[in-house]
Amino acid sequence: QVQLVESGGGLVQAGGSLRLSCAASGSIFRINAMGWYRQVPGKQRELVATITNGGNTNYADSVKGRFTISRDNAKNTMYLQMNSLKPEDTAVYYCYADYRLGLKGYDFWGQGTQVTVSS
Repeated sequence: QVQLVESGGGLVQAGGSLRLSCAASGSIFRINAMGWYRQVPGKQRELVATITNGGNTNYADSVKGRFTISRDNAKNTMYLQMNSLKPEDTAVYYCYADYRLGLKGYDFWGQGTQVTVSS
């Protein structure tokens, strides 16, 4: 299994920046890919960005050019650098890991960290 702990959320003004971190522990070697999702009350959780073990990245159109996802394998930590933040980026951000055990895949989630962007 894998444990994920997010940090770095907070309150920032529009146009500002934040960096989220997700520290992973446990059976790290079974993680295939990781990512960030976000959710606002009353809406479905939505993809923000993902990164594979090979470093391939994918972004939601709404954050392309503003957010950057990265991983530091030596520290078992994933990051989300968020620049030019907008009020619509306000959400709880969740760290996600795609965990593989044989032919089966499992999803692991962190507890979430609140990001609030004021106008």
